[in-house]
Amino acid sequence: MSDMTPLVLKEWESFYVIVGSSAGALTGLQFVVLTLIAEFVAVRGSADAMSAFGSPNVVHFCVALLISAILSSPWHGLGPAGFSVTLCGVGGLLYCLAVVRRARNQSEYTPVLEDWVWHTILPILAYAILVGAGFELARAVTGVLFPIGAATLLLIFIGIHNAWDTVTYVTLERTRELRSTPARETTTREGSVSPPETGRGVEKA
Repeated sequence: MSDMTPLVLKEWESFYVIVGSSAGALTGLQFVVLTLIAEFVAVRGSADAMSAFGSPNVVHFCVALLISAILSSPWHGLGPAGFSVTLCGVGGLLYCLAVVRRARNQSEYTPVLEDWVWHTILPILAYAILVGAGFELARAVTGVLFPIGAATLLLIFIGIHNAWDTVTYVTLERTRELRSTPARETTTREGSVSPPETGRGVEKA
């Protein structure tokens, strides 16, 4: 960081190096996970389900990376940094509203309470904290750097949980489907074996 950077931001340099690096690595890993699901698990899902339960994870990781970059930049004051954090929070809140609408409109999967908590409530909470804390940081209230750090870390935890939840759900669904395939072949056998189904579609991506 530049010597002109406020001292209070320099004290958070190591924290955001760790958080930003983790967010960048997890973003790439999310693409790998989705590719493996599509290629090897051989299930297909609707675009609405993917945009409601898969794409937000990438967004959360990217926002965490962006916040880390913002608070590691050589600002000459706290005003621009706080304003930038506030913009990130506002954009995140608007995106969360779109995610809620997509989750309600998609028909591939019926969300349960845990899904609503991790995919909508906690992200809204994290982005709301960024809005309020960013506004206070712009007013040179340095104590809000702790809520900003907590909200950024929460976004990473949300993305990790949701990505793992997606992998386990699709894997279990595919396993149940493969186990039931012989039974379907037996009931449809009439001199020749009907080809087994390849998948029902991603109910939660």
